[in-house]
Amino acid sequence: MDTIDGSAVSGLDVRRPGDAGFDEARTVWNAMVDHRPALIVRCRNAGDVVAALALARREGLEVGVRCGGHSVVGHGVPEGGLMIDLTPMGAVRVDPERRRAWVQGGALLGALDAATQPYGLATTAGNVSHTGVGGLTLGGGMGWLARQCGLACDNVVSYEVVTAAGEVVRASADERPDLFWALRGGGGNFGVVTEFEFRLHDVGTRALSVELDFPVGGAVPTVARWRDLAAQAPRAATCTAGVHDGVVALGLVWVGDPEEGLAHAAELESALGTPIARRVEELSYLDLQTREDSTAGHAVRRYWKGHYVTDLSLGAIEALLATEPGVRAGLQAYGGAIADVPDDDAAFSQRGTRFEYVAATGWTDPAEDADRIAAARASATRLEAFASGVYVNVLGDDGAAGVQRAYPPAKLARLAAVKAVYDPDNVFHLNQNVPPVAEPAG
Repeated sequence: MDTIDGSAVSGLDVRRPGDAGFDEARTVWNAMVDHRPALIVRCRNAGDVVAALALARREGLEVGVRCGGHSVVGHGVPEGGLMIDLTPMGAVRVDPERRRAWVQGGALLGALDAATQPYGLATTAGNVSHTGVGGLTLGGGMGWLARQCGLACDNVVSYEVVTAAGEVVRASADERPDLFWALRGGGGNFGVVTEFEFRLHDVGTRALSVELDFPVGGAVPTVARWRDLAAQAPRAATCTAGVHDGVVALGLVWVGDPEEGLAHAAELESALGTPIARRVEELSYLDLQTREDSTAGHAVRRYWKGHYVTDLSLGAIEALLATEPGVRAGLQAYGGAIADVPDDDAAFSQRGTRFEYVAATGWTDPAEDADRIAAARASATRLEAFASGVYVNVLGDDGAAGVQRAYPPAKLARLAAVKAVYDPDNVFHLNQNVPPVAEPAG
């Protein structure tokens, strides 16, 4: 790209291979991703995004959009293309009286939590603080508050979006409602979101975590009891199950008054029996949101596969407990406020699911790549017969087949029609892509 006219990048913070900061900017959460863009444009505002898109058009460069960098396949870093790096756009502004937060498109979830918690406010913001607000929210946005407050996308009041044509538009329930509908779960297909306006909730600052460990052998009836209790759990509770190397951990995360959570946890423990290990921790909501952060940074190689599970039958429980060594498989309960929203109200789909399942593995030695990936796939394949679909944010190398599992046919058709309006040339295709298909005339 040394032939680019200097005037084309005037005023932009552009990094080329060999420039200071280039390798840092292209490094993402999965160390298996080693893509090298031709250009990285570090955007400070919507105007920079408009200019970056214009530059990509002039040079014929493929476009990727990077926020938190948590795509397991590295969609945000286009090999030989132009990477729109939103990380300089990390500001969060809060109005505690109106219970609103305005979040720039490059902000991380931790910045949103840190800005809202001094007022005892929050909105659904994942489980890991270094995830990007943009990627999480555009795919739907599960988190510890979702059963109380809805998904992250359910709490967006408006979006500021730069379209493929370089137009800066606003999408809300009253303004471009077609785009607003698609952005609520349709992923990064429709433009670059440069600002989110979120509705906040008075959730306080306290939380509780409960985990009870049981040996995998003979644990089917124990998990079945946990499943039945999860169906009756208060909305402040998000029930969780995890399997790793011969142990199943059953429990819950409670956001709110820990004393109420402890009473519910006592009922859970009474029903499940005596565990081989017990971890009960009262903590702040901010500590809850950071406790699963990766201390290894971007040095770990990662792979995962996921499903939605509507009916956790005994067969599904047996498949869960048969997780391969070296793989962490987990269930997180849905329901509550997630299911309150009518399915047609947003692109996000399968609100009736009971659990989200993910089989994940992490390692550092490239020689283990094939074995580690095969183990995660084998674990997920055991659950596939019991699955009802998949969360778009856990899709990896699944291609079009994965997208078809994430959305029913009618929603895919509607998404494709919105895509044809706002991105008819599929400029934004480095994502879980919905190709544009215009609605038939008449």
